[in-house]
Amino acid sequence: MLERIHLAIVQEVEKQGSLTAAAQVLHVTQSALSHSMKKLEHQLGTAVWLREGRSLRLTQAGQYLLTVANRVLPQLDLAEERLGQFAEGQRGSLRIGMECHPCYQWLLKIVSPYLAAWPDVDVDVKQKFQFGGIGALFGYEIDLLVTPDPLYKSGLHFEPVFDYEQVLVVNARHRLADAVHIEPRDLEREVLITYPVPTERLDIYTQFLLPAGIAPRRHKTMETTDIMLQMVASGRGVTALPRWLVDEYAETLGIAAVRLGPHGIAKQIHLGMRAGELAVDYLAAFIALARDFRLAPPSPSR
Repeated sequence: MLERIHLAIVQEVEKQGSLTAAAQVLHVTQSALSHSMKKLEHQLGTAVWLREGRSLRLTQAGQYLLTVANRVLPQLDLAEERLGQFAEGQRGSLRIGMECHPCYQWLLKIVSPYLAAWPDVDVDVKQKFQFGGIGALFGYEIDLLVTPDPLYKSGLHFEPVFDYEQVLVVNARHRLADAVHIEPRDLEREVLITYPVPTERLDIYTQFLLPAGIAPRRHKTMETTDIMLQMVASGRGVTALPRWLVDEYAETLGIAAVRLGPHGIAKQIHLGMRAGELAVDYLAAFIALARDFRLAPPSPSR
């Protein structure tokens, strides 16, 4: 009864806005498209659309079919792509979504040896998923999600692959640069620069400032790590980043890392994937490489 073409028709009519446009995209005649859907409606015993003038409005059944189409069709497309690759002796592509701004530099260090070890796998990094990675995994738009804040849901698996410490970054001549650690009140007079994400997703707020009821003098946002660090180096604010990243820039930019609180803020980079794909060889190989990878030893903690 219900076939792939029915789902594709519902999805394209919703996208294109009319039966005529959907028929063109699907390379069928409008009459064939209409006949196919009328036959389905007869078999289901319920209407998929209601006609309102020249437009179509999905019924409750139609809305449900659209939800199914949006979930199932990407999975079928991916399955066909991978089966074709297997048939041709290929491994396919590894699509990685980023939900962590500073993690991009870390990822680059993993990708190079991975490509050398797996020449028949292409890697594609999708940074547009910085704030919607879970949906992208469920929607089969990415295969791996790089995130420091895993959201555990049924059907997903998160693997911790790298430990790091989140630290305050200041100009090397800043009044706090030589501190063993800082307290939240030390930031009351500071301009805090962060990535443009909600404060509830920023560790320096959730694990440091907000529990103490403290706010910085001013909060600015920037998208680019390099520019953010240039601003800090010029004495125009402070920020919070992984210690390993600060260590890489410290000598050339004149910045310093300071521990947040007496015990610091410990974090982990996780790789998230669909639970049913844990045994895919080139996915497992990337995770193993990421887990075994070690950055250069950080400078001694203050």
